[in-house]
Amino acid sequence: MTGFLTARPLPARSKAFDLLFAGALGVSAGFLGLAQANWGGIVGLAMIGPLIWRRTHPEAVFFAVSGIAVLQWLANIELQPGNIGLLVALYAISVYGDVRYSRIALGVGGLGVLMATSRYWANDDWRQQVTMMIALGALVFGVWALGERRRTRGLYVAQLEERAVQAERTRDRESKLAVSAERTRIAREIHDVVAHGLSIMIVQADGGLYAADQSPEAAKKALATIGDTGRASLTEMRKMLGLLKADEQRELDPNQPRPQPGVSSLPELIENVRSAGLSVDYQVTGAPRDLPALLGLTAYRIVQEGLTNTLKHAGPGARTSVTMDFGREMLTVVVTDDGRGGGVAPSTEPGHGLVGMHQRASVSGGTVSAGPKAGGGYEVIAKLPYNLPNGGVQ
Repeated sequence: MTGFLTARPLPARSKAFDLLFAGALGVSAGFLGLAQANWGGIVGLAMIGPLIWRRTHPEAVFFAVSGIAVLQWLANIELQPGNIGLLVALYAISVYGDVRYSRIALGVGGLGVLMATSRYWANDDWRQQVTMMIALGALVFGVWALGERRRTRGLYVAQLEERAVQAERTRDRESKLAVSAERTRIAREIHDVVAHGLSIMIVQADGGLYAADQSPEAAKKALATIGDTGRASLTEMRKMLGLLKADEQRELDPNQPRPQPGVSSLPELIENVRSAGLSVDYQVTGAPRDLPALLGLTAYRIVQEGLTNTLKHAGPGARTSVTMDFGREMLTVVVTDDGRGGGVAPSTEPGHGLVGMHQRASVSGGTVSAGPKAGGGYEVIAKLPYNLPNGGVQ
């Protein structure tokens, strides 16, 4: 019985309209019946009055009006213009009421047709009785069906609106996820470029400081390396910032691949590290092959991060080995050193350091293992399959 007790929300303008509508019916139908017969007019007004609440309490209004109609039938009061309130109440419950009560209302309407025919056309010819029964039944069913159609249309429109809202929420959520992923990628790229460049500059600055008095030429060479590394890092930074600006202004074609370093850029990277004073042995085993851009970038960044960590943590005099093994099904990247073996300082920012290695390898469908070696030093091993997930799209 919740439908009887729960009021439907209705704007103030709609409430005012319902009041005017019921008033208009009362003037045109109720008072017309009152002029013909006192009791008939009262019954007509009693049926029209509750229509003020037909949209806020449709079930209660319908059954109240139906109860008045039953009293009219029992009192043998002739049909009045106010009986139109029955049809209005039936329409209201079929549109705004609970579906269960709407079905019951249709049954009550059919019962009312039988009662009205048996009372008000009982003495007429049976053909006229059947005709009136069919006509009244068609009228009652038509009003109810019209209300049901409007209810269904309203539910359909509400469903479409809900889907539109849900689609907008999904689009916003996907947009936020895309922005978050792009920020993570940018942070990872900046970390790789800046951390590597700064590590080389710090090592060269320390070496130049110690060699300043004893070997001015070595100090000059260290300063030159610092300048070259700083300029290269600054150039890389400007490129990335330029890409960000171009993305914001939609000046880049999203279908065009962005230039990124790959395996072919490793000799230059290793030479820069050697110039910083780190001994690096670079070996390539197996049959080299052309790699997808994403796989080549992943291998490059893992080697870069491994060498950067060696510069940071291995200590002076450490020797490093970089091996690229082109196997049948995967590329194996090994970066190892014989330094202090203290390992890499744990990263507190997702996407940096070792976490960045694992993320890059995971995107490429590979794995990374890193840790101290038993005999001293540190080792990073990355296994990167040639068949990239999702076709290797970055």
